[in-house]
Amino acid sequence: MKKNSIWKNIVHLFISTVVSRLLNAAALIVLAQYLSAASYGRFSVALAFAMILGYFTDVGLSNTVLREGSKKQADVDHLLSSYVKMRILLLLATFAGAYIAISLFYHEASLVKMMYYLIIPMVTGLAMQSIGITYFQLTEQMHHLGAIRIYSALLLVVLLTIGMLMHTSPLFISFLFGFSYFLAGLYGLWMVVKRVSFNLKKKIQRGLLKNIGSFIVSGLLIMLLPQLGPIVLENTIPLAAVGVFAVAYRIPSALYQVPGIVAGAFYPVLFRHYNHQQTDKHLQLNILQVKLMSLVGMLTALPFYHLSDLAVSLLFGDKWAAAGDALKWLSLMLIFQGLSVALADGLTTKGLQGRRTGVQLIAVVSGVIFYYFLSSAYSVMGAVYAALLIEGILFVGCWLCNPERVIIMRKTFPVFVCLFGSTLVLTTLLFSQHPFIALCVNMLLVFLLTLLDKEIRNQALGYLQKNKPVKPVNVENRKEAQNG
Repeated sequence: MKKNSIWKNIVHLFISTVVSRLLNAAALIVLAQYLSAASYGRFSVALAFAMILGYFTDVGLSNTVLREGSKKQADVDHLLSSYVKMRILLLLATFAGAYIAISLFYHEASLVKMMYYLIIPMVTGLAMQSIGITYFQLTEQMHHLGAIRIYSALLLVVLLTIGMLMHTSPLFISFLFGFSYFLAGLYGLWMVVKRVSFNLKKKIQRGLLKNIGSFIVSGLLIMLLPQLGPIVLENTIPLAAVGVFAVAYRIPSALYQVPGIVAGAFYPVLFRHYNHQQTDKHLQLNILQVKLMSLVGMLTALPFYHLSDLAVSLLFGDKWAAAGDALKWLSLMLIFQGLSVALADGLTTKGLQGRRTGVQLIAVVSGVIFYYFLSSAYSVMGAVYAALLIEGILFVGCWLCNPERVIIMRKTFPVFVCLFGSTLVLTTLLFSQHPFIALCVNMLLVFLLTLLDKEIRNQALGYLQKNKPVKPVNVENRKEAQNG
């Protein structure tokens, strides 16, 4: 099966992710305008809980599939058959655990009903989508992965639009939200079934369970981090305030997928380099990943940092104006995430998953404390400070845990951390009353800083030259030239 190049996969992922994220963002924006602040707060709590449950249908298996599938002479059909069998068992166990957790910890009738309406179709759909996404990531065919994402986003927009035009209740809107994931999951599973010969009678491949413990804990922590806010805040501030934080947090959490495009294209190749003992190539590729992900994170964050009030007003309406200040600072998460995820992928793909897990555990425990006490003291802005502190812990921790941290620091920090931080502070101070000018100057400075990096400059030029159209040669002229 022909695999795409990293750059081709990045292009496919970029297009599909941008399209799907724009559609998802549009759906959530309209949903925020449709629902009251309290209803949107309930929906945010239910959505966070559903995303956590979605992880429990995987518990890190997708990572071990990528690891085992990247090895020489891997039996992909047997691997996927084992993967599907385990996902079915995990889905059933997840629903049983969800029923117990909801019964124990949630008592408001409206919230509990909304959870069930959303969770059952959405978690099932996430499980099926994940099978398709993992397979196409393993085979490095990101155009099919992108098709699943776009189809899911289109279904979400269509179903929510129908529900709102019919003036349905918040409960039924929640069901339609989850059902769009279910239909997209069926589509993703169908695409895999066409390409893989499943044999569910075979025994589960034991290689999938090797070192699964660290992947289970790490994956859970990764899933918990973005969901901590609504889960903890529901106990410290009113649901309407939770809705304000959720609106502000929704934009960077959606845009996080943009730098994540780079990670998705690099991840299987990093695994392959390490499994083939190509450690130098692994390090060089990981450094390039850090640079590209941080750069994309910067360019994505800057418009919402400088124009946060305008973004909230245009996207959500004046009733959510209080989310403007929160969005300004939460947008900086995209920069931290671009750096920390790339550094964390470097740890995972060379067998240091335990270190990544340790950093994430510290971040989650600290995050619960930060969210609880800072939101109790400073309400929504306290939650914002907590979110930024969590991302800072992840960035510093993943860097310190990397054996090549000195090389990585020397290659990336001067331009992509120090100089960018200086330009951000400078434009904020000089153009505080002129946000549009601040944005333009800041974006220009980022592009100039990028030109200082020789590796990115050469990589970009090489890609453009490689994909430059070849001018057709006239056969008769070529023969004459040869004879002459």
